[in-house]
Amino acid sequence: MRRENGVRFTTVLNALVGCEQAVPEDVWVEEESQVIVVAVRPKSRARRRCGICRARCPRFDGGAGRRRWRHLDAAGLKLYLEADAPRVTCRRHGVVVAAVPWARHDAGHTRDFDQQVAWMATECSKSATAQVIRTAWRTVGAILTRHQAEADAGIDRLAGLRRIGIDEISYRKGQKYMTVVVDHTTRRVVWMADGHGKDPLRSFFDALGDERSLRLTHISADGAEWIADVVAERAPNAVRAMDPFHVVAWATDALDAERRAAWNRARHQATDPELARRLKHSRHALWKNPEDLTDRQQAKLAWIAANDPRLHRAYLLKEGLRTIYRIAADEGAEAAVQALDRWLSWAVRCRIPAFVELARKVRRHYDAILHAIVEKLSNGLIESTNTKTRLIIRRGFGFHTAEAIIALVMLCLGGNRPTLPRRQPA
Repeated sequence: MRRENGVRFTTVLNALVGCEQAVPEDVWVEEESQVIVVAVRPKSRARRRCGICRARCPRFDGGAGRRRWRHLDAAGLKLYLEADAPRVTCRRHGVVVAAVPWARHDAGHTRDFDQQVAWMATECSKSATAQVIRTAWRTVGAILTRHQAEADAGIDRLAGLRRIGIDEISYRKGQKYMTVVVDHTTRRVVWMADGHGKDPLRSFFDALGDERSLRLTHISADGAEWIADVVAERAPNAVRAMDPFHVVAWATDALDAERRAAWNRARHQATDPELARRLKHSRHALWKNPEDLTDRQQAKLAWIAANDPRLHRAYLLKEGLRTIYRIAADEGAEAAVQALDRWLSWAVRCRIPAFVELARKVRRHYDAILHAIVEKLSNGLIESTNTKTRLIIRRGFGFHTAEAIIALVMLCLGGNRPTLPRRQPA
């Protein structure tokens, strides 16, 4: 059958199926269910292969007869590919359903359909994907898991790791956490697991292996003791860099503790209720960076310096610790190390309990803080990854399992982001 421009009908069917190893035989429309069905068969070289290992095998029987696979929609109608599904005898896997070139083993959808669902799930919510594709919400999660498993089958994400970042992220209420590992060199997520603590992190090093663990040179993390203990145990050759953001956050917490203490002192003295009220509402002026203060907040800081010198001294200690990292960027690591030593001497003698305790904490993590300054290494990349992960969770309106989250995060941030089927990557 030909059209006026000379395009054969079989050519149109081949383009519709989109699989070089499939031969279309017939096509019809089922008006009652409003679906298009294309009957296909594998080419001779793609027949009688094990559905698991793809090895050539002898035929066993006809199986359950003909099967259908959901394919990409055409003209607004669902499209199915229909073909025989015989069974073969594999030496490794026994009697299994023969492989078909257009779909994965034990899947009810074609590869093109799975790839389109995976691409849509990385760009919009799972509920919107399910509505557009016209399939169940749980089916989208199963397709993502299947697509990601095949993508990871030929990739060793842990190969060549030297500089990594480790952190945890909360993905659900009730202390539900996941452990995340990123590669600072490729800026990709290389490993995720449900749970946090020493056992999940040890699972990462088990997957990495002792030999590759010894090749790690730099590990950035926060001040969690469980990370420090496992890193010292499994990666003794790596230097641990303490994330600057968390160090400054410690100082901010110490400053807020002193602000509350100042408020309580003023409140219990009861000589000036207005003093206690103004100290209570000074948090934003104390927390913000000096360059970001408004005129009103600058006036509040000047008022604190005049009325509560101890609280103002705590503010200067917080800013002094933050300034150390600016010195490292402007003047170099040596000047920053000297500034850190001076800050520790000041904090120990400041007679503010929260900052005296902070000085002890900084001394406990002194080497890790020093490595972050010298190596200019932070957890900014992994914090960005956590922000994107939360966006993925929010965009999906929640997930039933951590495995579904991990599959989607690895698709989006693992360096193997899917493209639309039959289109070249941009």
